[in-house]
Amino acid sequence: MASYANRAASAYKKLGVETDAMSASPHQLIVLLFDGARSALGRAQWAISQNDSAGKGQALSKAIDIIELGLRAALDIERGGEIAERLDSLYDYMTRTLIRANIDSDASKIAHVDTLLDDIGSAWKQIGTAPAMPSIAAVQSAPSLQQA
Repeated sequence: MASYANRAASAYKKLGVETDAMSASPHQLIVLLFDGARSALGRAQWAISQNDSAGKGQALSKAIDIIELGLRAALDIERGGEIAERLDSLYDYMTRTLIRANIDSDASKIAHVDTLLDDIGSAWKQIGTAPAMPSIAAVQSAPSLQQA
């Protein structure tokens, strides 16, 4: 009975994540990637504390995949200019640091990357809560204050 409940909970969790991703805006998807990478880093740190080399490797691989195949792959260097180039370099640095953390079983390197992801992810979350700027068309079509 317990294994059925565990499988059901796992399936529900997976479905919930997939549903969140399917209904998310592009901005929300980036936030989900940051959250997923940080979650994987937390699992890696826990695995190190438990001397679980396989768990550490799996968790760090997951974090690296999210950084490389999610965050880094989403960058548009042409349109993003210098900001995108700097993020690309930072994501590369994070990946290299996590590879070294895996080799050395170094939780401090993982914590460092986690802090970087938290800083950038927090900025993304704040962007999502900022009030939207009116479009030029909306401003041009709004009645003038002089007419009121």
